[in-house]
Amino acid sequence: MSDDIGRKINVILRIINESKGPIGSAEIAAKLKDLGIDMSERTVRYHLKILNDRGLVKVFWKEGRVITSKGLEELSDSFVLEKVGFMSSKIDSMSYKMDFDLYEKKGKVILNVSFLRSSDFKKALKLMRPVFKEKLSTGDKAAIAEPGEMLGGIVVPEGKIGFGTPCSVNLNGILLKHSIPMESKFGGLLQIEDERPLRFVEIIDYAGSTLDPHEVFLKSRMTSVGRAVLGSGKVLAGMREIPADSIHEAEAIIRKIESAGVGRALVIGKPGQTILGTPVGIQRAGIVVPGGLNPIAAVEEGGILTENKALATMIDYGQLIGFWDL
Repeated sequence: MSDDIGRKINVILRIINESKGPIGSAEIAAKLKDLGIDMSERTVRYHLKILNDRGLVKVFWKEGRVITSKGLEELSDSFVLEKVGFMSSKIDSMSYKMDFDLYEKKGKVILNVSFLRSSDFKKALKLMRPVFKEKLSTGDKAAIAEPGEMLGGIVVPEGKIGFGTPCSVNLNGILLKHSIPMESKFGGLLQIEDERPLRFVEIIDYAGSTLDPHEVFLKSRMTSVGRAVLGSGKVLAGMREIPADSIHEAEAIIRKIESAGVGRALVIGKPGQTILGTPVGIQRAGIVVPGGLNPIAAVEEGGILTENKALATMIDYGQLIGFWDL
């Protein structure tokens, strides 16, 4: 099998896996087209036959195909090299797609989504409060959904509460709309000492990662956000770069973004100078932003299990509520 055919089959397998139910060839062809892959329904059926013969999918009555356990294993293991830079590409894609108007306060923003057991939610809110108070969150807005309801494009499972926080990538998208390109360099653990950001102690480059770095640090229990709100600890944060010539305009826009409750900066560096010990590119300026999952990190540190997905979906700004109104 050629590499090109193998890649197309892998994309089809991902589409089947991400479908909420059995999916047919016509719908697969339409989704491929959305991804920039022009493939006829007949060709899709040919590839589906290959997947079926290999035991990676199975026919579900007349509804279409569903993925098998063997298919899930194949999807997890295959095309590792293609996945390199996936997070970087996803950040760029969602930054471009979001359409939030900073002045009209209308449009869609990018959301991180977390699921918690309904019985844990009141305790979770208490654990989050200091994180929002000390401005270690990305903003003071949030979204909540009950079991069976939609949070953006995601259905909340039974027995769970869906809790959404604005993603730090909102800064990328909003600045891009104002003709300021922002490049996401890495996600990391930022050491806080005496209530001030000190240095990054762990980093994962977005361009070489298939996973969101903050999800990795959170689930590895490497954060100490609960201690950071008291003055010293480790929080989730990201490093961005912008053209040095745009720094004054960017500062003004970021102040408006914080006022809208969907993003903020912890530190804005000076042109061409290192920021928190991290070098920046020539004629560039660094910006350190807090991770949108910091409130959830505090919840995990408090012994409450969560399921999290950064850059999970987009939601209309009007559906967000102030955290302090919860």
